[in-house]
Amino acid sequence: MRTFLVVTDESEESRSALRFAARRAVAVGGAVHILALVRQPNFSAFGAVQATIEQEARDRAEMLAHGVAGNLLAESGIMPTISVKIGNGQKIVREFLDTHKEVAALILGAAAGNSPGPLVMHFSAHAGTLPCPLYIIPENYDEAEADHG
Repeated sequence: MRTFLVVTDESEESRSALRFAARRAVAVGGAVHILALVRQPNFSAFGAVQATIEQEARDRAEMLAHGVAGNLLAESGIMPTISVKIGNGQKIVREFLDTHKEVAALILGAAAGNSPGPLVMHFSAHAGTLPCPLYIIPENYDEAEADHG
């Protein structure tokens, strides 16, 4: 089954990417996999404090991903798979793609303005080395309203 991988957070651009992925999955009878990334804190606290901070960030990302998944199910009828990972986003996405051969496309949302975001900048510069196509979806893109005539 063709799986569309979407990296998500609380941004509007990630919601646009998720809507795009859902429409593609519905069109081809595929699936959506949501990868929620949690940044590792830039400081080292005492072990227990560090673990608590990371667990709280992970819990927040899981709640966000499950909320997004519920919206996707309501809008498209597709129940996505969810993964939550802590660490460097570029490395995590690359490792995910290398170990999940079912991924048909990596779909990222681009922020409006001068900087589309660190993942978009990184993966667009390395698109030729990816094992699947890269789709970059603008923040306010609405395919239903787009003129593809």
